[in-house]
Amino acid sequence: MSKKPISFGKIKFSLPTATATSDQNEEANTSGFGTFGRTPIQEQTKDIDDIAEDLESQHVQEVMGIKNFGKKAKNFDIEEMMMRARQAAQEAAKKKADEDEEKAKEIIENSSAKDDDDDDDDDDLIGPPLPPGLVEEDEDIIGPPVPEALKKADDKTKGDDSYDELSGSDDEDDAGPEKKIPNSHEVQMLHGSKAVVALAVDPSGARLATGSIDYDVSFWDFAGMDASMRSFRTLQPCENHPIKCLQYSATGDAILVVSGAAQAKVLDRDGFESLECVKGDQYITDMAKTKGHTASLNSGCWHPHIREEFMTCAQDATLRLWLTDNPRHHKAVIKPRQQGGLKTNPTACTFSRDGNTVACGCFDGSIQMWDHRKSFVNTSQVIRSAHQKQTEITSVVYSYLGNNMASRSNDDTLKLWDLRATKQPLNVFDNLFSRYEQTDCGFSPDDAMVFTGESLQKGQDVGRLLFYNTKTFKKVTQIEVSKSHVIKAVWHAKLNQIFVGCGNGVVKCYYDQKKSLRGAKLCIVKTHRKKQSSDVVSSQQIITPHALPLFRQEKLRTNKKKMEKDRLDPIKSRRPDLPITSGQGGRVAASGSTLSSFVIRNLGLSKRVDDDQDPREAILKFAKDAEENPFWVAPAYKKTQPKPIFQGDEDDGPSDAKKQKT
Repeated sequence: MSKKPISFGKIKFSLPTATATSDQNEEANTSGFGTFGRTPIQEQTKDIDDIAEDLESQHVQEVMGIKNFGKKAKNFDIEEMMMRARQAAQEAAKKKADEDEEKAKEIIENSSAKDDDDDDDDDDLIGPPLPPGLVEEDEDIIGPPVPEALKKADDKTKGDDSYDELSGSDDEDDAGPEKKIPNSHEVQMLHGSKAVVALAVDPSGARLATGSIDYDVSFWDFAGMDASMRSFRTLQPCENHPIKCLQYSATGDAILVVSGAAQAKVLDRDGFESLECVKGDQYITDMAKTKGHTASLNSGCWHPHIREEFMTCAQDATLRLWLTDNPRHHKAVIKPRQQGGLKTNPTACTFSRDGNTVACGCFDGSIQMWDHRKSFVNTSQVIRSAHQKQTEITSVVYSYLGNNMASRSNDDTLKLWDLRATKQPLNVFDNLFSRYEQTDCGFSPDDAMVFTGESLQKGQDVGRLLFYNTKTFKKVTQIEVSKSHVIKAVWHAKLNQIFVGCGNGVVKCYYDQKKSLRGAKLCIVKTHRKKQSSDVVSSQQIITPHALPLFRQEKLRTNKKKMEKDRLDPIKSRRPDLPITSGQGGRVAASGSTLSSFVIRNLGLSKRVDDDQDPREAILKFAKDAEENPFWVAPAYKKTQPKPIFQGDEDDGPSDAKKQKT
């Protein structure tokens, strides 16, 4: 029984029956919107590529009037070409095998093995064998085999490539950690005569900043320096306060300056002051109620990821977080506490590498940590007896992976900690004398070593920079830096160079010619620019000492003497008008210091008027001439009063009193 089709207006849907044939499925109902369900797959009698090509050629003929663009592109069979190449290679190998019977057997065995595995033949190489250093064991190369002696020599020489040394390959681990220290060359920079207790290198490695207890901060630009290694700017940002800490921000556009004052400063890249933190009210007991520090600072650092946030710690027993947008008030206050709850002064502070933890070393010998993502009321970790009490913890630093921590103290120890188990240190490196409160420590870029400086004791001559292995806890090596204390040391991971600040005002940079990049290497190759030397006259000169002035030649001089002579010439040197020696009035003084002398000289009535003489004497000097040749007064009265009448002496007395009217 056949089912009736379901229709919706013009839309029809035919239900298939068991006896429906394939011919019925091919019929399409064109009325309405179409049919429901999948369209049946029709078998094409022509290849799809041929149809597309015909349609394309028809379209081109309709538009442009031509059928195609010339000859049809050739089709290449890659597999057939590879087979021909293999056959040619095998024939060449067989010909060479006839010449050397011993090698022919090995070549025939390799060729028979290649015939069995057709899938692996795609990696075959045609041509002469590669050098021994580039031969890989897994590749099948057609040609004479590499001798065993060369293979052994190649295995020994692996790992000596400069790229592997720069990238820190596994071959270096076999050679030892002391090979990773870039200390083959050194260069010296002179900051001053006092101890360099602050050292900072920007993240890009382009600039270095050094601070000392002589209040100076010097800026060094490696791209602009020459072999003389002179700083391009030296300033005193905090007046008469010693510099205790310097650090560049994460982007390198600002530098934090921590001095002995209670106010930290932020300088821009060129050393100009950007902001200064506010000073707190020293008469307020609760440090959380005041806006800034009230005592001298100890240390400070930038947040590794938040560009505008930095932290400072001071002798007022607080750590304070600041934002560069609002230096008039701190962002947060952290109060480290002793075992019994009393306050203690933080002497060193730092952020973890991820920025989620704030850590500080305190004067009571403890290391305290807080979670940066929470409130700073309770600590997240505390190491109470990390170092000896009443001694400054001079440095606290996290490893690059963040699992370990190193702390340096004035109790002559360097301790290595595992942050997952802080009850006991991993190791204690003792007998490391420290005289300064800024003696620091650090990790190598691969966390394989920890290093610190050592101050000179009585009887010692050379300050050392010591390196210890973080796994075996053995001393790897030591660098004898200078005949003074070694205070600061920074191993820059990008430059792969070590900068060391000493107690005699010297800053040393250690680098390796192959492993290090840029930095001090840019300065060594530059020569110091000399002043332009004066040109020497090389042309011949005829000397005629007794020649007439008309024929006398001017003696040829060097440029320097010529410039000195032209300098004395007011016209050639364009000398401005000399200042007046007396009187006032600018240009008027050139014609006389007074207005009357200026008028007289411009009228041409006087050759020379001396402004300093007595005017009465100057007038009486011309009395006789005026009487004989009158010019002003006498000609006017010549007709009306030829004889002048002067007042007599008798009339010189006082006049009679006026009679009073009656």
